[in-house]
Amino acid sequence: MKTAVVTDSTCYLPEEVVRKHHITVVPIPFVLNGVAYNEGVDITTAEFYEKLKHSKTLPSTSQPPLGEMLKIYEDLGNQGYDNIISIHLAGTISGLVDTLRTAVKSVTNTHVYVFDSHYTVLLMGTMVLKAAEMAEAGDDPEKIIATLTRLRDTADCYFVVDDLKNLVKGGRLSNAAGFIGGLLQIKPLLTFNQEDKIVAIEKIRSLKRAYNRVEQLFDEKVKTFDYPIRCYVISDDHDTAIAFRDRMQAKYPNLPFEVGYFGPVIGSHLGAKALGFGWMEDYQKI
Repeated sequence: MKTAVVTDSTCYLPEEVVRKHHITVVPIPFVLNGVAYNEGVDITTAEFYEKLKHSKTLPSTSQPPLGEMLKIYEDLGNQGYDNIISIHLAGTISGLVDTLRTAVKSVTNTHVYVFDSHYTVLLMGTMVLKAAEMAEAGDDPEKIIATLTRLRDTADCYFVVDDLKNLVKGGRLSNAAGFIGGLLQIKPLLTFNQEDKIVAIEKIRSLKRAYNRVEQLFDEKVKTFDYPIRCYVISDDHDTAIAFRDRMQAKYPNLPFEVGYFGPVIGSHLGAKALGFGWMEDYQKI
């Protein structure tokens, strides 16, 4: 049996990884300054953040056209794939997962498994990569889904944004009341709660202090792990990500660290100068 892996562009996996493992990546559409783009197709990440600096309105995102998604599934079925694992960004960020779960019932030439990663960016990207490796090895879909669920259940993250207005306006900050800190220059510390919703958990006065707090919280968390973990540092600013990675790597030399980025779609929600630090069970040791 052949299994294909499909995901969306917020996985932010390197192009060479996508090609090597034959992963189908569907671009997420967004609008900036009244112009529609497809992430990873019509505009680079650097171009997006440069345009964002001068934008008078906040960008907005939408779902890929459903017809295009169904055609991708049907085409893969016609290519001889018996199963498709379709892995996507958190259903609490986008309605894509719910849309697909209903729509795939109409696909008759292959079996589509829609998986909610509960996250996005490189945490989701790692799940996509693991699924692709397992599919190449001939593992059955149920085993792949079980492994993805295991990874998802061990994932966690903290992230810091420079300004809350994008998250608040987009309705993606669940406890926005009381955390509207733009005028006070508050740098909120955010995470995903047990319902996989983005919530602010602390108000901090500067980005430097916020980064320090992320480190402190991880210091407490890491003591509780009874399995090997892999860490992820993500930012729209590469130098910021590298500096934080080096700082944490020096403290935890035996842990593997990867660096990722916030592309246009996630950047539309977080704005510029965001930093994320996440971790989950090391996929290479499962």
